[in-house]
Amino acid sequence: MDKTIEILKALSDPTRLRILMSMSDGELCVCQIVSLIKLAPSTISKHISILKHAGLIVSRKDGRWIYYQHNKKSADTINCQIIEMLNSDLAADEIINGDRAELTKILSENEGNLCAKISCGKN
Repeated sequence: MDKTIEILKALSDPTRLRILMSMSDGELCVCQIVSLIKLAPSTISKHISILKHAGLIVSRKDGRWIYYQHNKKSADTINCQIIEMLNSDLAADEIINGDRAELTKILSENEGNLCAKISCGKN
């Protein structure tokens, strides 16, 4: 029961839901998530930490960037089922669809330039 409560707490925040849903089509770096959600990197990092601790996302490091994606290899099949359910339930959500449209623009930007803007506070 503790794991289920941890997952539900992680999903109880709209920002964390937006972050999780933004990874539906693949992995994202923190700069891309910050650009999309428009919150401070430290705030995004805290939300990512909660999602990661709940086992909903995993990370990988590549050079200076850390990429996050859904945890598809989770031993807890509930994580995969929850993500599938959310993808289905939120498919028509106005905010999630707006995020998807915005993410298309963000993904077309050079990561180095995007991260430079974020770290300088110019986003």
